[in-house]
Amino acid sequence: MTDRVPRERIVVVGAGFAGYQAARTLARRAPDDAEIVLINPNDYFLYVPMLPYVATGVLEARHICVPLAGLRPRVRLVLGEVDTVDLDAGRLRWTGPEGDRGETSFDRLVVTVGSVSKLLPVPGVAEHAHGFRGIPEALYLRDHVTRQIELAASTKDEEESAARCTFVVVGAGYTGTEVAAHGALFTKALARRYDDRRGGPRPRWKLLDIAPRIMPEMDERMSRSATGVLRRRGVDVRTRRSVKEATSDGVLLDDGEFVGTRSLIWCVGVRPDPLVESVGLPLEKGRLIVDEFLNVPGHPEVYACGDAAAVPDPNRPGEYATMTAQHAVPQGRLAGRNIAASLTGGQQQPYRHHPRGFAVDLGGLKAAADPLGLQIAGPLAAALTRGYHLLAMPSGRARVAVDWAMDALLPRQAVQLGLVGPWSVPLDTASPETPRIPGGRE
Repeated sequence: MTDRVPRERIVVVGAGFAGYQAARTLARRAPDDAEIVLINPNDYFLYVPMLPYVATGVLEARHICVPLAGLRPRVRLVLGEVDTVDLDAGRLRWTGPEGDRGETSFDRLVVTVGSVSKLLPVPGVAEHAHGFRGIPEALYLRDHVTRQIELAASTKDEEESAARCTFVVVGAGYTGTEVAAHGALFTKALARRYDDRRGGPRPRWKLLDIAPRIMPEMDERMSRSATGVLRRRGVDVRTRRSVKEATSDGVLLDDGEFVGTRSLIWCVGVRPDPLVESVGLPLEKGRLIVDEFLNVPGHPEVYACGDAAAVPDPNRPGEYATMTAQHAVPQGRLAGRNIAASLTGGQQQPYRHHPRGFAVDLGGLKAAADPLGLQIAGPLAAALTRGYHLLAMPSGRARVAVDWAMDALLPRQAVQLGLVGPWSVPLDTASPETPRIPGGRE
């Protein structure tokens, strides 16, 4: 990348909810002679709340990906992952998708690298658990779940069949609850194809959390409503429980019970991206400390927002905003406006937040929501939740709406995409009709 020297170069690191909004706002508000650079590993912004729909075959993966090319020509996209930030020199370095290295200078820096999965020191989790943070994980999980049901239907070993039909989700927060709810519907539909005189596979889902109830960060009434939906679908909800050890054959719970399974889905939570700590600035539980203007104290050129930043919560004095999209989106917009103001002599504004309530989509016609503090559940909550997501998406709404309509009218195409232990054919020998199967079991 050639280092041309404009009047001001603004570099945004990360294109999650906060980073995308920051770059989008800067594209409209920054002075014409300012250069805006967005560095991100992928060429899209991912609308994460809809990942459970992708993992269960309701939505096409591309339909929840907003192309960053839409920010051009004002924003220059650099595909890469930043690994070094030198504040003294005003430079940062990154690694590209093919291992190439690059660096650039900055006059203003916006740190919005988001978060990564939180791993606990539980033996075997890193080797045997499936994460759930992006498109690759969602597609992989869909293939994996589909394969387990198919293999369970074909084996005569009842113990193996039961293990393959057992899916354990650890972490009953927002994500884990939705994964278990959508997954139970998905596997029930898959198993129905094999329902014969033997009875066919019988999927079982378990949702574990050390908290006293699921979704402990939300209103207790929403938690009770979601728990009722899950249990009516046959999900075994276990609170005050966790995994002590994971193996290739199952998981050992902290109460001594061993659960045979080939599917451990890790939704324990998130932590700030490790890049934040490497910047060398004061932190609050791994997040960059910023003031109410999203500016890092002592560094007027550095801003941070979203999961990477500890932003003072204006509605809870002495506390910081939670790591949610409802905070990240307005923070990203404010960061863009404040940087533009700093370049044009305008007045920067403090962060203000107006809670809109939360919603958890449980699949089908089930959901729980509390818009403006009003507790609702069932079809009305489901309609409200989907409507909210459609309005919150920057683009692609029509495609998502069509996918939902098609899912309501037609059965899902439950086939593998070849992402889990794919069949392979040596290019120099066999024909497509004589595939070979890699050794070992999944």
